[in-house]
Amino acid sequence: ILTDPVLPCGQILAEHLSIPSVFFLRGIPCGLDFEATQCPNPPSYVPRIFTAHTDRMNFFQRVKNLIFDIPNYFLCDFVFQPYAKLASEFLQRDVTVPDLLHQASIWLMRLDFVLDYPRPLMPNIIVIGGVNCAHKK
Repeated sequence: ILTDPVLPCGQILAEHLSIPSVFFLRGIPCGLDFEATQCPNPPSYVPRIFTAHTDRMNFFQRVKNLIFDIPNYFLCDFVFQPYAKLASEFLQRDVTVPDLLHQASIWLMRLDFVLDYPRPLMPNIIVIGGVNCAHKK
């Protein structure tokens, strides 16, 4: 199943039917894609969105980066809780959303390292390009 992991209904169906899933995404706002693919993502070293930091930060910038990352844990729990409940009821076992996303066969990531910072990628992550630009006349 080709699906978007932001709404994990496709992954719940793929898990139920025991078929492989392919994810197509730009990124999950709360960093759930890092957790599901087991990519290293320490908040003291990897710049967070809206901080305007680079990969070279001083101590106070690292602390700010860590503080910007704290709400992500609560955001993920709040947003994905209904899907975890739905998956647990439908699959008739206790399931979390990271467990569902961890089952993906391939992640097609729309990353462009010109706009994003370089990051480690796991073997099942394929970078397929980023921004689509059209020429103005």
